[in-house]
Amino acid sequence: MSQQAGYSPSFKRPADIMRMRRKRSRSEAGQGSTGSPGQSDSFPAAGVRPFSPGPLFSSHPRSGGKRRNPFANIENTYSPKKKCLVYDEEAADTSYKMKTWTDKEGHDEDMSTETRGSLTLSERLTEAEQQEHVFSKKRLFSGDDSLFDEEEEEVKAPLLKSPQAIAPASISPPVCSEYPADWSLKTRLLFTSPLTLSWAEHPRAQEEAAGLSQHCRAHFLSLPHSLQDPRVCPELRCAFQQSLVYWQHPSLPWISLFPRINADRNFTGKSTPWAQDRALQQSLMTEWSVSLSSLYSLLKARLCPYFYLCSYQLTVLFRAAGLGGSSSITAFISPTTRGLREAMKAEGIEFSLPLVEKRRRRSSKEQPKLNEEMECCELNEGEDSPAADDEEDGDDEDGSFSWLKEMGVQDKIKKPDSISIQLRKEGQTVCVDHRPESLVCVDGSHTFTLINFLMSCKSLVAAAGSQAGLPPTLLAPCAFRGAAMQTLKARSVNVKSQVGSTFQNISSLEITGPILPSSLHAITNLLRPAQKGNFSAALYTHTPTAVMNSHTPTLQQSPVESVDLSGCGLHPASLQQLQQTSGLGKMALTHLYMNNYSYTWKN
Repeated sequence: MSQQAGYSPSFKRPADIMRMRRKRSRSEAGQGSTGSPGQSDSFPAAGVRPFSPGPLFSSHPRSGGKRRNPFANIENTYSPKKKCLVYDEEAADTSYKMKTWTDKEGHDEDMSTETRGSLTLSERLTEAEQQEHVFSKKRLFSGDDSLFDEEEEEVKAPLLKSPQAIAPASISPPVCSEYPADWSLKTRLLFTSPLTLSWAEHPRAQEEAAGLSQHCRAHFLSLPHSLQDPRVCPELRCAFQQSLVYWQHPSLPWISLFPRINADRNFTGKSTPWAQDRALQQSLMTEWSVSLSSLYSLLKARLCPYFYLCSYQLTVLFRAAGLGGSSSITAFISPTTRGLREAMKAEGIEFSLPLVEKRRRRSSKEQPKLNEEMECCELNEGEDSPAADDEEDGDDEDGSFSWLKEMGVQDKIKKPDSISIQLRKEGQTVCVDHRPESLVCVDGSHTFTLINFLMSCKSLVAAAGSQAGLPPTLLAPCAFRGAAMQTLKARSVNVKSQVGSTFQNISSLEITGPILPSSLHAITNLLRPAQKGNFSAALYTHTPTAVMNSHTPTLQQSPVESVDLSGCGLHPASLQQLQQTSGLGKMALTHLYMNNYSYTWKN
């Protein structure tokens, strides 16, 4: 039997029902096609729906031939709108019985036995059909909807997720618009971005002149949140040239004077006319002393935020009051030696070793626990050996050398003198020399004494070697007496980087030179709108300056007074960052990442 339109193949009709239908059709064909009062109730009057959910029968039923499938009507198929209806079997059964009873009353009471038998058969067929219809509805409502996917797709509602089903990755991370202040000096920066960075190099003469003028006048331009094309924005290029400027003394064009520690190869083969000329060395030191005094005066007047002093064996950072969470002028020296610290003490300079004191405080917290354990052990040993106290007293009297007398060699072995004992006691202090833990912090009025000490300290200048007679390098973000204006070197390169199985265009920007903290912040502030908030940076730190992010407990506990540093020549955003206490400790930033205008970093 060919399938009709709308017929569900999943609906299976029992064989006995088909057999009864054929028998009924043969009996009806024998009765004739004319209606009579004795006509069977299997064919109700026109306009009345029969037991089948198929179409209404006409008043003249068909005789012979193949009967149309009563279940081919589309009403018997699944529809999403029918899900809202509740099928009531009892109500449907009662309605059908009432209708059948009404039809029976309209017929003749003298019905023949054959007609009544046909009626009984019709009722039984009707009951079987209803059972099959209910069975089909249960199957349709049970979820077997694969045959009607096209209709169901039209009324599909959006799937709502519960709060537990929401993945953590779908929750946007908090936006971090700033990274911690880093007081270490950088020797190289390498920025990478999917957008081009070629706008940062080869400035026009007018743009370079405008950038230098804005730096000298401490004038800063405001840029939009995002730039469509940085290459056609002269304000951005001028601001970038402004961020590359720094001031240095002394300045020798043929020699790089930064870094100075472990930089003898930079001076190899270079002309050093001052190495054998005492008069030239004295002239260089005099000019250097004037420049250092000028810098400290600007620092004290809050016209210079900070400056660095870079020698061949140490680096000094001076910070103005109000920066780094301190309400007074502070100075950090790293690395130091015991000889330098003793010389500073002799000059009356009070200082602290922040990292050493931090380690002592940590050990002092753990020491009570160790003391309790030691006391318990001593008590247990004392109970077992009663002569322990006598031996301890003897050790104290003989200076812990009683065991030599027992061996009979006390005269052959030389006892340590008082100087050796003192050096042994100071062993912890000596072992930190040339290490990050040797960081020295000076604050308050003692910084002025430190300036005078540095001017007269002969060990600050190398007496031999390639750097002999050359005074330390002074670096500052603003102009000072005897300083020369310098700019960092910037170079842009476009490369292809392999990402998975494809190659992606990556633009890089390399900046070299003595990169100050304010310069780093100014450059990153410009890359934010130019690169639409997506870039990364590798930071190369001058190792001796990495520990300068430390702070003393006094700086942490004392309340910071509001200090006006608006005249120091820094961008307001950079100044606000440097005023905060750095939380990096003795480490420095090594990587910066910006994604969707949010910072992450590594140290």
